[in-house]
Amino acid sequence: SLHGGFTFCLIDQNQSEATMKTAIFASLLAAASAFAPQQTAKSPSALAAFEGELGVQKPLGFYDPAGMLTNASPARFERLREVELKHGRISMLAVVGYLITKAGVRLPGLISYDGTSFADIPAGWAAVSAVPKEGWGQIVGFIFFLELIMRDITGEGEFIGDFRNGAIDYGWDTFD
Repeated sequence: SLHGGFTFCLIDQNQSEATMKTAIFASLLAAASAFAPQQTAKSPSALAAFEGELGVQKPLGFYDPAGMLTNASPARFERLREVELKHGRISMLAVVGYLITKAGVRLPGLISYDGTSFADIPAGWAAVSAVPKEGWGQIVGFIFFLELIMRDITGEGEFIGDFRNGAIDYGWDTFD
């Protein structure tokens, strides 16, 4: 009777292991089917004109969540792409500027005539209130100056975001 009880436990344990393995396999199969590609019919839209543009990738396709290009012309698309590139470049420069000032590197000299030096300006958000109005004038003036010169004035840009205008040539074109 003791031997018979032992056999019963082995059979019960083997059955529960088989049931558990079957349940795990079924769960994995169900989870995998959730990621299977779905067949959807393509609906014609005004945005289909931009499906072949650089940066459009599967499976998302052309992504315009704000609807800024609904019924837009190709010229509007090119303008928004140019603005996006410019803002991305400004953001990258802002991160580098933050890291440099956080490391303690400052420009020599004064930011305003009242005696405030660049070294007196703290890093991070504290700098916003520490910069005097004359300093903000310099910053806004410099941004305005850059907006005037950093554009394709000649109309010979090779690609969207090519802001070389012939005003300053460091010879980088010879690196091709």
